[in-house]
Amino acid sequence: MENESLKIFRTELDEIQSAGLYKAERVLLSPQQAHIKTAQGEVLNFCANNYLGLANHPELIQAGKEALDRYGLGMASVRFICGTNEIHKRLEDRVSKFLRMEDTILYSSCFDANTGLFETLFNEKDAIISDRLNHASIIDGTRLCKAMRFRFNHADMDHLETQLQRAKKYRLRVIATDGVFSMDGDVARLKEICDLADRYGAMVMVDDSHATGFFGPTGRGSIEYQDVMGRVDLVTSTFGKALGGASGGFTSGRNEVIDLLRQRSRPYLFSNALSPVVAGVTCRAIDLIEESPQLIQKLQSNTAYFRNSLKESGLDVKSGVHPIVPFMIGDAKQAHEMADRLLQEGIYVVGFSFPVVPNGEARIRFQISAAHDVNDIDYLIEKVKSIHDGM
Repeated sequence: MENESLKIFRTELDEIQSAGLYKAERVLLSPQQAHIKTAQGEVLNFCANNYLGLANHPELIQAGKEALDRYGLGMASVRFICGTNEIHKRLEDRVSKFLRMEDTILYSSCFDANTGLFETLFNEKDAIISDRLNHASIIDGTRLCKAMRFRFNHADMDHLETQLQRAKKYRLRVIATDGVFSMDGDVARLKEICDLADRYGAMVMVDDSHATGFFGPTGRGSIEYQDVMGRVDLVTSTFGKALGGASGGFTSGRNEVIDLLRQRSRPYLFSNALSPVVAGVTCRAIDLIEESPQLIQKLQSNTAYFRNSLKESGLDVKSGVHPIVPFMIGDAKQAHEMADRLLQEGIYVVGFSFPVVPNGEARIRFQISAAHDVNDIDYLIEKVKSIHDGM
């Protein structure tokens, strides 16, 4: 039986490889930053979620050392037994005030926050209306839930309204959406979503992982960018991107909702508490964002410069303002080949293809950071143009 099962698994791996979909992991030999060391040498990193360049920031490293000295490495327990430390409560309060929400609950990741959300709050009497391009964690979270599931075409408000009309008979209705969609860098139409939610008596849930800390005028995410702070019922997000890039996630919302999650959310009840080190670093990261508006301004400037330069070169880039910049190629093998050739030129990016993106929409996703300077971006533009023209 063992040999037969391994044969099946090897066949599946061979099929992935032959389709050009195999995802090889490249090992870094340095901290996460704009210029990183790999086995192939030093390269420019344009594929990390390190939007503000905080993953190796000296003040956050110092905050981590202080937290390690004060609180130790980990709690070795779940929160409701003996895994809650003062630093966890401080971070929950810090996030709530930053997002202007009533309360916050911490998770080991935003994936856990999303998988622990829907089955806790909603049942067969309720309905979830979800954007078709939502993150896998939202999809998995809704699958765990007994609520009726509706999907609306991506960013299609007419179709969303149709689904809300179909869901009228259910006790509770919640519209679930990414704030920023990670493969396209487009922003959810949150004003219109909130207007429809008001009209049909629905709740709104936003996963703001690719926005918290850096998007919007003061970094409060897509909900700030779309001017809907105070209108969104539930916000989930991560500490593993702009807020230091380590780990951890959260859900913010009304007091009663967060309290119910503390009582029944399975990833919260049955997972170890977030490391106090991560909690301490994240508190400092939020402080740093509020103290240093130039970080967000630098990211916005870098993003606009890169996007405009690619468009002026006639390259196929999806429009937008987010530092996720998808360069559309179409063919999966070509996308991975171009990523490999860019690596040879000292630029680290990754080709994305099915099933991460739809068939025929393979791309390279460039991610701009405040840690990049203009010379870094100019070099990237030069190499993208020369390699693309030669393919």
